[in-house]
Amino acid sequence: MSENPEEKLIAVARHIAKTLGHTDNALTDDILQIFSNFDNRFREKLTGTLSVTETLDQTLKTIDRRVSRYLTVDEPIWSNSGDASLFLAVVDDLIAVIREGSVTADDSAVIVLDRAEDLLQQCMFRLEEEFKRLIQRGGVEFEFSDDVAGGDNGGCADSDSDEDNRFDDGFDDRSDEFNVPVAHPVTDYNVTIDSLPSSTINDLHQISQRMVTAGYGKECSLAYSNCRRDFIEESLSRLGFLGLQNVSKPLVDDDNDIEIEKWIKAVNMAVRVIYPSEQRLCDRVFGCSTSAAAAAADLSFMDTCRVSVMELLNFANGIAMGSRAPERLFKILDVYEAVKALLPEFEVLFSGHYCLFLKNEAVGVWKRLGESIRGIFVELENLIQRDPVKAAVPGGGLHPITRYVMNYLRAACSRPTLKQVFDDYVEQSSTSSSLSVQIAWIMDVLENNLESKSKAYRDPALSSVFMMNNGRYIVKKVKDDELGSLLGDDWIRKQTSGVRQHHVNYQRSSWHKILNTLKLDNNNSSSSSNLASKALKDKLKLFNSQFIEICRNQSTWVIFDEQLRDELKISVAGTLLPAYRNFLGRFHNLQDIGKYADKHVKFTIEDVEARIDGLFQATAVAGNGRK
Repeated sequence: MSENPEEKLIAVARHIAKTLGHTDNALTDDILQIFSNFDNRFREKLTGTLSVTETLDQTLKTIDRRVSRYLTVDEPIWSNSGDASLFLAVVDDLIAVIREGSVTADDSAVIVLDRAEDLLQQCMFRLEEEFKRLIQRGGVEFEFSDDVAGGDNGGCADSDSDEDNRFDDGFDDRSDEFNVPVAHPVTDYNVTIDSLPSSTINDLHQISQRMVTAGYGKECSLAYSNCRRDFIEESLSRLGFLGLQNVSKPLVDDDNDIEIEKWIKAVNMAVRVIYPSEQRLCDRVFGCSTSAAAAAADLSFMDTCRVSVMELLNFANGIAMGSRAPERLFKILDVYEAVKALLPEFEVLFSGHYCLFLKNEAVGVWKRLGESIRGIFVELENLIQRDPVKAAVPGGGLHPITRYVMNYLRAACSRPTLKQVFDDYVEQSSTSSSLSVQIAWIMDVLENNLESKSKAYRDPALSSVFMMNNGRYIVKKVKDDELGSLLGDDWIRKQTSGVRQHHVNYQRSSWHKILNTLKLDNNNSSSSSNLASKALKDKLKLFNSQFIEICRNQSTWVIFDEQLRDELKISVAGTLLPAYRNFLGRFHNLQDIGKYADKHVKFTIEDVEARIDGLFQATAVAGNGRK
């Protein structure tokens, strides 16, 4: 029976392979490769004559020759798509050989596997170079339009407060109303940045796949982030945010509204456009088909964005860590609102394992801004409490501290975010207070401070006028305002009742004595006519001097509120005029002086009424028409 031709060919091939296999001749592997190309069955039967280590060694030599020219060539491999495909194919073979050899080879194959790992490392170095070159070559120039970046609509309006408006230097009432700074929202962020062409992204994906599979995912991520980080920094620079040099120290008393405006533009553009686009690019470059690829994408995204995210958050943190002077409230609120609005985006963008600390840092900055805002109100309490009495306000008029605090609180409470700051904290801490409670405390401190200041007046009536003026001003500012909603109707009624009590105190201390002078003694009717006449003439004389003195003093007193001024005049006239009219009637009825009454009576009823109407004439000057 004749021998099978195929078996005869295999026997010859085995003899050749066995002979050559004991030499260092590269022809051995070439012959094996030729037979393998002819029919893979030959490869299987031929290698059966060699040990696993010998087979691994021969295969590695073949791969080494195939890959060596790609490792030494100066030109970019990816300048030719054919070369790129061949290089990736031989890298795939090398990875497969190492993986198979690590499972099947015995201890004698350690040296061969070490050579394979060295060769793989060289391939990875070359892939890393190609990866970087592709990213740097593939960048696309783009510009942010004003509409997308926020234009002139972002940022803060100028606040009306300045360094001269600090409590410890006294209250400055040059400006009655606070201009409320508002960071105008930017809503059109429907932009995606494809900063690399699709073909480049596909090439990068092919490289990253090999590097991640070979265990070089971190090196690939580092190469990616080193190249892409500059793109992020340049993007923020184009938006006018200069970076770390602006946040090297806390912004304490000289917050720059322009810098805050730039920051608001930059952080919105970064978190809503730049970072999502970068995350999309990371996912396309690395893919998420395996856990290793997903981890590499997350690491790349984190390392690319980390520096710029921290710069942006450090700016906000610098605002939070600055002084707690009341005039800084509105700037901090602008920054707080920007961070709070972006927290959902931070949650989505930075929820991965490597990125989680960035999300946590954003939450921490948001909380510190809230603490700073709440701390400002505590400081406001302290500043009011410590505000010295100094000289009394002329004429019992409105004190600058009242004007300042009430307009400040009205401006602050017009920002809905302020209530949220306190409400959010109440949910987290059982020891915290709501905004309404905090405002009520401030009002109590203000009232106590005004009570102390009222004692600077020697005249109790003027002290009551001072308290009436400031109390009425407080009520007017609270009514029909968010401030009134926070304090509640009961508080307003109580404050209004306090103003009425000061009104009563004013009349008692100012006009009670003169009314006693006009009081008629019924016992005088049994006295002699001469005694009665003398007593009435003495009373009239005393009344004249007291009335002149009161009118002279109170014509220089201040009642800023027109309605309150009219109420006081009506009240005084309603009490004094009937008593004076009754007194004059008795005076004219005396027989011995009745016909000479005009000689003793200096003021007619009309004169007294006119004098009362002339009270509080300093209002227009001292109040200056401001509310």
